[in-house]
Amino acid sequence: MVWAGIMINGRSHLHVVAIGTMTGQRYIDEVLLPHFLLFRGAVGSKFVFMDDNATCHRTLAVQDCLDSDGIQRLV
Repeated sequence: MVWAGIMINGRSHLHVVAIGTMTGQRYIDEVLLPHFLLFRGAVGSKFVFMDDNATCHRTLAVQDCLDSDGIQRLV
């Protein structure tokens, strides 16, 4: 599986899942949190995550992670 996203002024690097499957927790650890930490520092408290209805964005683990970090979702 290959994962890509759009970033401010460009696109994110491809994330290749070579071994295993992309679980909600793995998605949080390997994809979301590294980008959230980067953008939250640059954008500040008004950071909003735009949900594109991808299955990885819809897991309870991801929703709980976003809620616990106070990140707003644009659904």
